[in-house]
Amino acid sequence: MGEMSQHEEDQKALQSSEPAASRTLELSVVIPVFDEQDSIQAFMPKLIEFLAARGPDFEVIAVDDGSRDETLKVLKQLSMRYPDRLRVAHHLINRGNGASLRTGLRLARGDIAVTMDADGQHAPEDIPRLLELIPPYDLVVASRTEAYPGIWYRNLANGFYNRFASWLTRAEIKDLTSGFRAMRRSVVSHFLPLFPNGFSAPTTTTMAFLKAGYNVAFVPVHVGQRTHGQSKIRPWEDGARFLMVILRMIMLYDPLRIFLPLGLALFGLGLLSWAAGVLVAGRLVIPNSAILALSSSLMIWLLGLISDQIANSRVQYHGDESIVVFGPDGEEIPGLHDNLE
Repeated sequence: MGEMSQHEEDQKALQSSEPAASRTLELSVVIPVFDEQDSIQAFMPKLIEFLAARGPDFEVIAVDDGSRDETLKVLKQLSMRYPDRLRVAHHLINRGNGASLRTGLRLARGDIAVTMDADGQHAPEDIPRLLELIPPYDLVVASRTEAYPGIWYRNLANGFYNRFASWLTRAEIKDLTSGFRAMRRSVVSHFLPLFPNGFSAPTTTTMAFLKAGYNVAFVPVHVGQRTHGQSKIRPWEDGARFLMVILRMIMLYDPLRIFLPLGLALFGLGLLSWAAGVLVAGRLVIPNSAILALSSSLMIWLLGLISDQIANSRVQYHGDESIVVFGPDGEEIPGLHDNLE
């Protein structure tokens, strides 16, 4: 009887703002789930009821990634409790966090998509802070603060990824791997084919948005401890994948950022080898090592130029919020940027 009463209360709270399936929603929240039967029982109702109280049209898409426990059963029960609010997708086998995000984003109907974890680390109360920056930003990342209670070696690795990616992109990246983020769905749909199956999807979106010319913002939020279970990230294997994704994104959009320094290093090494050969021989001579290094640097520069031409031949920006125009009164002129492409 108590369950029926709670169910009726939930339905009454959500009835006034149930979205129609035939129209686009304002917000889609995509949550990848794998063996999270304990955490989602508390997290999902908290998330849905918070969004319902906030008022906009929304949906929550939970993607069960082939869980081995009762996660799918719990999600089905929750979808019956929150019809037209919670949609459940299921992978027959475990395909990875990135594959789950790709599935959820393809199913999403919202103009804005928010991705977050179901382990209790991300607070639904922080979602409005991300949404209020879209527009003018296309991607807003909830960056973890220095008080983030993560394992020391993961925090150290994340700091290295942030600095390395910042250097490659020429932009300050405060949190490259945070899974809590909001983005324009029409933009992220361009990058879904680039999503890897593993835990590198956040890295992919951050790098792709930045290098394709979109507007990216970072909002510091407090990230708590996991309420249940353990992290599925494997430090060495997934860490290597993070590095590969960073390099892959740079190669797609700004290959000279890699080829130019590498060519300069080989060119400098060739000059040092040449100078050493002259000093040792006491006459003008070009050692084989100098010839190899100098010719390699030339080949790398030529390959970089070709790659850069290919990268720049693509249309890099598909948005319409990169320009804000103000009138004489200092107020933004609405809709004017739509005619500036």
